[in-house]
Amino acid sequence: MKLDLTRVSRERNVRAVVQVIAHRGAPRLARENTLASFRAAAGTGAQGIELDVRRTADGELIVHHDPVLEGGRPIVECRRADLPAHVPSLTEALDACRGKIVDIEIKNLPGEPDFDPQDRVAGEVVTLLGERTESLAAWLISSFRRETIDRCRAADPRIATGWLTVGVVRDEDIAWTVGAGHGALHPWDPMVDGDVIERCHAAGLHVNTWTCNDPERARQLTSWGIDGICTDVPDVLVDALGV
Repeated sequence: MKLDLTRVSRERNVRAVVQVIAHRGAPRLARENTLASFRAAAGTGAQGIELDVRRTADGELIVHHDPVLEGGRPIVECRRADLPAHVPSLTEALDACRGKIVDIEIKNLPGEPDFDPQDRVAGEVVTLLGERTESLAAWLISSFRRETIDRCRAADPRIATGWLTVGVVRDEDIAWTVGAGHGALHPWDPMVDGDVIERCHAAGLHVNTWTCNDPERARQLTSWGIDGICTDVPDVLVDALGV
């Protein structure tokens, strides 16, 4: 394990090496968000692995991107035992990612069937991470919902948190992230340029972008000082960036 994804020197006298973060594992090599995908990602040499967390009807934390299964049944209405065999529990997924930094995206969006305004999953994820033997520096929790990462930080401020964003990165977004005590901003790749990275770094934030699969774009982002690149092709970017 190399660098803590969210600990950035405010002076930045020495530029950190970019981290390749495998998006849902290595989905071009194995089915996304599965143990096979996480193991494949680890084999590429990527420094980090990203995965998505939801909950079942019987309270199990599982790894799945969409709120529904392929047949359309909401995961929150299914028991753990009813899920397809390829859907791992969070514990199983973390075991498969051992030795890597893990970006745990908590899915909790209004309008989805498992939305929970109380953010119980956030508290349960933090509790689970605290019970594991890995260093707390191995974890980074992210979410599009600001209340979710706020809940995580309140539960254990030692665990790094980052806010996922889609639109233009405004000064007020950076100010909120810093003021709320989060260490990273995770903007959508098309919204990132050198100015965004510079403004975030000046505020003491790490910048991890999603989802970049083009080697030339990855080199451009790296030239601007990006801290982490989430990608569906970790093998390609590890090779292209020489990390």
